[in-house]
Amino acid sequence: MTASISAHNLFVEFPIFENSHRSLKKAVLNLSTGGVIGKDAGNHPVVTALNDLNFEIRDGDRIGLVGHNGSGKTTLLRVLTGIYSPTRGRLDVQGRTASLLEVSSGVDPDATGFENIYLRGIMSGLKPARIKERIDEIAEFTELGDYLNLPVRTYSSGMLLRLTFAISTSIDADILIMDEWLSVGDASFRDKAAKRLKDLVDKASILVIASHNPELIQSICNRKLQLEHGRIIADEPVVAPPPEAAPAELAQPAEPVV
Repeated sequence: MTASISAHNLFVEFPIFENSHRSLKKAVLNLSTGGVIGKDAGNHPVVTALNDLNFEIRDGDRIGLVGHNGSGKTTLLRVLTGIYSPTRGRLDVQGRTASLLEVSSGVDPDATGFENIYLRGIMSGLKPARIKERIDEIAEFTELGDYLNLPVRTYSSGMLLRLTFAISTSIDADILIMDEWLSVGDASFRDKAAKRLKDLVDKASILVIASHNPELIQSICNRKLQLEHGRIIADEPVVAPPPEAAPAELAQPAEPVV
């Protein structure tokens, strides 16, 4: 199957059922950075987070989503991964999708590290037999050792990120969805994580990544979609920089997440 994503007249709308004037005034004040505010049939305020999107993404595309905070980038990523459903229009996704959004979400704090590997794998659509084949490799990559036999609630934030990053990047996918380039752990682990992430990106048929870093978009994307108030205002090719101009994120990110 050839991977592809197709959107036709796609809308995502969020009704606001809080009727206080104060809440509505606050919503209106945020209009400059958020979606478009209107009214539904019941006269409730509605925020249109994505407004009549039409695009085609084909096998081999590397798409960079750009725009100010509140322009609709994260909402679109969540629609592509199935977290949100379009309220109007149609979205067709062909191919297995893997999400690197909020990699630490969905963890059971009372389950062990090993148990969470199985839980997250099943949530991602893997069969238990497939998870069993990969569990040793995932465990080795985390470098957590015997901590994997302990409840996750005993982990530090850095340990938790190592575990969830290792699980999330162990799944083969045709379509990879990312919100910024992930950076995990201390210097030695960060280098290893960057290589693993780059390998995952290289294997994917389609990449969709949102970023505020123009150098990153220029380095890894062949196409850029610019959003503003939930609309696509530009869809244009990206000219690749010379090889020596690769951004620091692809080698050693400057600000590790711990």
